[in-house]
Amino acid sequence: MTQIALPLAHRHAADPDRIVVGNANKGVIDALGDPASWPFNTAILAGPPRSGKSLLGRWFAAQGQGETLDGADRMDETELFHRWNRAQESGQPLLLIADGGAEGAGWDIALPDLRSRLGAALHLEIGAPDDAMVADLIEAMAAQRALAMGEGALTYLLPRATRSFAAIERLVGTIDRLSLERKAPATLSIWRDALEAVHGAEQPRLI
Repeated sequence: MTQIALPLAHRHAADPDRIVVGNANKGVIDALGDPASWPFNTAILAGPPRSGKSLLGRWFAAQGQGETLDGADRMDETELFHRWNRAQESGQPLLLIADGGAEGAGWDIALPDLRSRLGAALHLEIGAPDDAMVADLIEAMAAQRALAMGEGALTYLLPRATRSFAAIERLVGTIDRLSLERKAPATLSIWRDALEAVHGAEQPRLI
C-alpha cells in the first residue's frame, strides 16, 4: 500500500491523516508537487465526496509551497477574486478546492472576471478508485479503526464493493459496527450483512 502522510507530529500508520495513493489521485498528487508548472499559479481540485480533497489541500499547504482555499466554490466571489490577484502579485501558488465532479462541475461563477481567470487555471480531478486502490482503502480504513477484517475479506468484498470513496468508508464502518454489536470477529456473515446494509438487499453477491 502506498500512502503519504501530512508532515505533522505524532503521525502513525493507522492515522486518518494518511492519504492512500492510487490510480484515482496519483496524477493529482504529482501535479500538487509541481506548482511551478500551474498556469497563473492557480489549480482547482475537484472530486467526489470523501475522496480526500481536503486532506490533499492540507498536505499541499504543509509543504510550504502555496496557499489552499478549501470550499472555494462557497466563498464570496469578490473576496476570491482578491485572493487570486494577491497570488499573482506575490507569485505564491493558490490551490482552490471545490465540490463537484470534473473541473468543478456545478460551480457556477457569476463574476465574469473571476470566471475567465479560473477558466485558465489547472483543473485537477480525483477519479474513481480501481480494484487495487479499493483494496488499499479498505485495509487503511480498517487499520484506522483497529479492525481485523478476517482472512479472505478482500477476496469477498472487492467484487461486491461500490467503486466510491464514500461507499467504501460506509462499508468498513458498517463492518466495524456490526462486529462490535455482535461481539464477533468480522467474517463472512458480517461482510455479507454490511454489504446489504450499504448497497441494499438487491446488491450482487456473486455467490
